[in-house]
Amino acid sequence: MLDQGAPPQSPSHSAPPSPGLGARLMRRKPVEHLVAEGGQGEGGTLRRSLGLWQLTMISIGATLGTGIFVVLGEAVPKAGPAVTLSFVIAGLTALFSALSYAELAGTIPVAGSSYSYAYATMGELIAWICGWCLVLEYGVSVAAVAVGWGQYLNELLDGTIGVTIPAALSAPPGDGGIFNLPALIVVLLAMAFLLGGARESARANTIMVCVKIAALLLFCLIGIQGFRSGNYANFMPLGMAGVSAAGATLFFSYIGFDAASTAGEEAKNAQRDLPRAIMLSLVIVTALYVVVAAVAVGAKPWRRFNDSEAALAQIMKDVTGQTFWGTLLAACAVIAIASVVLTVLYGQTRILFAMSRDGLVPKVFSRVHPRTGTPRANTVIVSVFCGVLAAAIPLGQLADATSIGTLFAFALVNVAVVVLRRTRPQMPRTFRVPLSPVLPALGFALCVWMMGSLSAVTWVVFGGWMAVGLVFYFVYGHRRSRLAAAEPAAPAVTVEK
Repeated sequence: MLDQGAPPQSPSHSAPPSPGLGARLMRRKPVEHLVAEGGQGEGGTLRRSLGLWQLTMISIGATLGTGIFVVLGEAVPKAGPAVTLSFVIAGLTALFSALSYAELAGTIPVAGSSYSYAYATMGELIAWICGWCLVLEYGVSVAAVAVGWGQYLNELLDGTIGVTIPAALSAPPGDGGIFNLPALIVVLLAMAFLLGGARESARANTIMVCVKIAALLLFCLIGIQGFRSGNYANFMPLGMAGVSAAGATLFFSYIGFDAASTAGEEAKNAQRDLPRAIMLSLVIVTALYVVVAAVAVGAKPWRRFNDSEAALAQIMKDVTGQTFWGTLLAACAVIAIASVVLTVLYGQTRILFAMSRDGLVPKVFSRVHPRTGTPRANTVIVSVFCGVLAAAIPLGQLADATSIGTLFAFALVNVAVVVLRRTRPQMPRTFRVPLSPVLPALGFALCVWMMGSLSAVTWVVFGGWMAVGLVFYFVYGHRRSRLAAAEPAAPAVTVEK
């Protein structure tokens, strides 16, 4: 029954409620939008100039070198002769994740790598977390490899002119030095190449990759002469815990295929070539890692590695009794490790380019120079940051911090490929993960298991890094997100008369 004393109510169109915080954090960026804006930056566009050969060389360049030339001396004391098994375990973990990367890279060929994959499948907050992990993964990896480059540079100088850079200027605080000048120099050299353009950088990287493969094959030919089966008598002296701990440290050596996926907006035929480059590079790199590690441990008792970052050059000297071969290997390593710095630094700049284009980090990172087609300001900022980091922090801490960021990002990629299969099953895919979702689930589980093998200090550093990232997101990124700005505003309330 109507209330006769009440004033008449006019029908109205009420505004739909604005999305809540949870809905805003989980908003996804359509795959079509990601692909359509590929290459577009502030003031210019990236240039598509990379083919299958260059993409594969980028993968190998970013991967081959870190685990063998730099971190082998860190990993052997943790696992003993079973370090070869650690490489296999890390390689299998990378393989499962690489399969997921290959499918997503062919489906969403953009510069953001796993950050963009997460944005399309799991929402903005998860994408930010993934991107923040990639900043840790790439930035710290550049610094870690640059530290090892300085060790080989000293080996080269000692073998050629009989002098070395003083410890005060070739080691960070905590390792007996004040400032690691060589580490800063190699990062700045890589920056100079990147500022010249993607095609020019790829050409230089290809030359350096050929040099490093030749150097590792030479090491195997000479090192096998000093092989002693007795060095494998106690194969697993520290148990499976040591094997997994070494594998977790070595895992950051396998991030090269991730660097290839960051080149999605500069590849000529990204959907066809990216999956091929990812898989091909991982097979080549894993085979070389295992063979070289097996020869190294067979030629030198594991207790004598002593955390040396120039272990291979020292083995060459011990086997031949001459300084020439060790010096030659050191010269090749100086060139080879520089290619890792170059390609991983490239990947870091492209990750930040994608995040900046989405509004989650400042616009300066997505500004493209119209002449070179490169994000110049981005490259300079990232290079200076990584160079200072390399000059001031010891290698072991850098390697473990890189590993945990890498493993977390890879775990999310394994989830993303399953989510996209369910939400967009009809999308064209140039590569499909076999036995999905079983293999992605195995990849996810292996990543989590290896994260659990890292030290408590590494977890504390990772937790602090993530806390800083979340504060930055809610203070800056969440408010400036382009996806949020594109959401239709709620219509004004109108009253019919």
